[in-house]
Amino acid sequence: MSLPQNAPLRPLPALIFASRWLQLPLYLGLIVAQLVYVWHFLVELLHLVEAAFGSDAALRILVTSVGYSPDVQITALNETIIMLVVLGLIDVVMISNLLIMVIVGGYETFVSRMHLNRHPDQPEWLGHVNASVLKVKLGLSIIGISSIHLLKTFINAPNYSEKVLMWQTIIHVVFLLSALAIAWTDRILHPAGPGHKDSH
Repeated sequence: MSLPQNAPLRPLPALIFASRWLQLPLYLGLIVAQLVYVWHFLVELLHLVEAAFGSDAALRILVTSVGYSPDVQITALNETIIMLVVLGLIDVVMISNLLIMVIVGGYETFVSRMHLNRHPDQPEWLGHVNASVLKVKLGLSIIGISSIHLLKTFINAPNYSEKVLMWQTIIHVVFLLSALAIAWTDRILHPAGPGHKDSH
């Protein structure tokens, strides 16, 4: 005999179910981490603008932050430094996107509904998110972040050893294979039926 809808839970199941709220401080902590990334982005952007207007101090900070060590002394911004700094900014944005995906998707999936169905700013991916979809999206995001790191390393390749280049490439390939394995496993566990309509 099934319980009537909205029947009150017994004390122990109610306590276990309420324990999901223990994750709330974790998501709030990720919001603080998001603020740190925003601050880092703005500081790097400010240094880039200052260096573009001829600030030697800002230029030295940028060169140090991107780990660029050319054979000749740098007296002005060049294409390589700009590219490395911009890739660093893109990296921050992608990690920030990953944080938003974990915060919003994780809260919606594991803690409580946010009832955003009629909100004009509801993310498109949130309408069909679940634990499996979240894992695949996180895997793809990690591959994107790894790609940015690998591109930064290749642009600045003379300042890295062959061992570092090799291991970064291997790790990136492992991330790629892991994401493919997760997506393939999810497809096996949740096959699309004949009447299935892709919501992506």
